[in-house]
Amino acid sequence: MWKGSVSFGLVTIPIHLYAATENKSVSLRQVHVTDGGRIQYKRYCSIENVEVPYSDIAKGYELGDGEMVVITDDDLQSLPLSSSNVIDVLEFVPLEAIDPLHFDKHYYLEPQKAALKPYVLLRDALHKSGNVAIAKVALRQRESLALLRVHNDVLVMTTMLWPDEVRKPDFGFLDEDPPQVRDQELTMAGSLIDSLSEPVFDPGKYTDSYREALESVIEAKAAGKETTKLPEKAGKSDVVDLMAALEASVSEARKSRKPAAGKKTPAKKSTSTRRSSKSA
Repeated sequence: MWKGSVSFGLVTIPIHLYAATENKSVSLRQVHVTDGGRIQYKRYCSIENVEVPYSDIAKGYELGDGEMVVITDDDLQSLPLSSSNVIDVLEFVPLEAIDPLHFDKHYYLEPQKAALKPYVLLRDALHKSGNVAIAKVALRQRESLALLRVHNDVLVMTTMLWPDEVRKPDFGFLDEDPPQVRDQELTMAGSLIDSLSEPVFDPGKYTDSYREALESVIEAKAAGKETTKLPEKAGKSDVVDLMAALEASVSEARKSRKPAAGKKTPAKKSTSTRRSSKSA
């Protein structure tokens, strides 16, 4: 989707940029319910009340008093984008120093043919340092902060929101005295977390049940079959007794996590064993 280079000090690494994610949501169109005809929209000028060809359409910014400032493509082309076609590395920081709230979109970086060695050099140096690179990049006429990191031996770029694009939470309860949490409740909440904890995150065990159900409805309708209503899940009642709810949650979590019959849970190594093997 984009061809440019990574500027790393005096080293330039020509790369190709690819979107790292894709939207798998089922796309539904607006149609006429009686015959399935697609609904189309025409571009009309609200002042002249006439249809406007695409070639006569520009961008506009509405001022507070309602006046419209027309911005043409020539106006946008004249704006300076210092990082155009260049991912300009500015500094290196630990990944933990960046709040994920600032993350936006993710892209894979593929080296161009003549740039494999400097690409591998930056990749391995980043991996060894344990840091990520902070950079500036311009995509689609918009300059963004970005970070470069290593994922599965590939450099990945994540664009980031600017600081003033991240809203600060302004909720009344933050100014009030917090409710008192009992030690027993905190201990039980910790037990619930322990019961639902896994050593690694495995996204493959989760599925988009809504998308699967929608696809089933589409397939059934396309085949001329009647669709059946899926059973509704029982709604959760308002929690009255917090401690009782926590105890019930812990019990339910432990039941669902019991190993299958005949399947033994691997024993955990003792702390002393782990330390001695690490020092060895």
